Amino acid sequence: MRRKLVVLIWIILVTAFCSQIAWGEQQETEGKKRERAAKKKQKTGTAKPKEKKKQTAKKQTRSETRTPSTVTHKTATAMAVEPASRAIVKEMRHWSNPDYSRLAVTLDREAGFEYHKLPPKNEPSVPPRLYLDINGARIGPGVKDLAIGDGLLKTARIAQYRPDVVRVVLDLDSIKDYNVFTFSDPFRIMVDVKGDRKPEISAVKESIKESPPLVETARIEAVAEKIQAKAKVKPGKIRRIVVDPGHGGHDPGAIGAGGTKEKDVVLQIGLKLAHKLKEELGIDAVLTRSTDEFIELQERTAIANKVGADLFVSVHANASLNRSANGIETYYLNLAKTEKAAQLAAKENGTSLEKVSLLQAVLFDLMANYKLNDSAHLAEEVQKAVSSKVNGQYSVKNLGVKQGPFYVLVGATMPSILVETAFLSNEREEGRLKDPRYQDITADGILAGIKAYIAGLK
Repeated sequence: MRRKLVVLIWIILVTAFCSQIAWGEQQETEGKKRERAAKKKQKTGTAKPKEKKKQTAKKQTRSETRTPSTVTHKTATAMAVEPASRAIVKEMRHWSNPDYSRLAVTLDREAGFEYHKLPPKNEPSVPPRLYLDINGARIGPGVKDLAIGDGLLKTARIAQYRPDVVRVVLDLDSIKDYNVFTFSDPFRIMVDVKGDRKPEISAVKESIKESPPLVETARIEAVAEKIQAKAKVKPGKIRRIVVDPGHGGHDPGAIGAGGTKEKDVVLQIGLKLAHKLKEELGIDAVLTRSTDEFIELQERTAIANKVGADLFVSVHANASLNRSANGIETYYLNLAKTEKAAQLAAKENGTSLEKVSLLQAVLFDLMANYKLNDSAHLAEEVQKAVSSKVNGQYSVKNLGVKQGPFYVLVGATMPSILVETAFLSNEREEGRLKDPRYQDITADGILAGIKAYIAGLK
């Protein structure tokens, strides 16, 4: 019995000892597991913050993409990097006029720009300068510096200032004031420089010879000969009128429901008017275009300025979303007084209402040399005479004289108007505009208005 008790105690002790060893091993194993887990957790812990940062960065990127200002910035940056997305400077041209010089920089799309005037340096060889920096742009093939030397501008230089910036530098002979503004379709940056310049007949004659080939060479030579006798002409006498048939070439203007194009009917009216001015009033009439040619808007008044015109008459046909709208109206350059006038200016300018608003913001500066009162007087006489003449044969509504910011009138240094002869969007008036008889009567009316204006000059 005693031996059995000893054996039982021995078995219990051995079992306890083995259990203790097993528990120790288990604790060691679990400790090693915890240690490995801790190490793994530590490694994972350092990795996770990085992963969170990446995710945060991704979220920020997505958030930035949704922010308009960031998108604009990113787009601008992309334009700076990728040459294919830059605007291309396609052409640089200038016009020398009696009262100012104009430079036009044409691009294939709209681009941002800034401009600055630099004072002359102490060195005599460094003249005062104006410069334009056109952002996100590159120079196209064939675009080069211009030697001008017209008494206001010496040269216009162009260079790729930075990979994404084109710089245009104007070296100045004389400057009192300057204006920088834009035209649309195509996008052009315009610079008008005004200053003191002694007008010389030889310089004016040379300038006229540089007029676009659309003005006939024989006519230009005749104009140059008349300019030589300018001192003999009494002040206030109307010697020369530029007739400007609107639109032309790839620009059809308004198109009627029957397919009639504004550019075609106003060319016929313009040709008839120029002929009547010469034959009936003995006034030299210069057409900005005598065929189906496209002339940029800024060139039209530039031609008038070059040839020393005393009046500028631009002939157009109207259009409206309201098909029943009809009648005749005459405009001169000023701020648009109504939404309708602004919409018409946008149509004739080939641009948007927003761009018309931008033009209005700088219009007062652009009108520094504009004959506002004389233009209003000319518009009144022409509107009254055209309405009266046409009403003698047709029933037509007299819509009166209005004001608007028309690109085609910007830069004119003489009284200038824009005549809307009828509505192409109106089926009845479209038929009239195609009729040579209506065209002839309309030309007679404009002629009578010009004659009345001349008679009222002191």
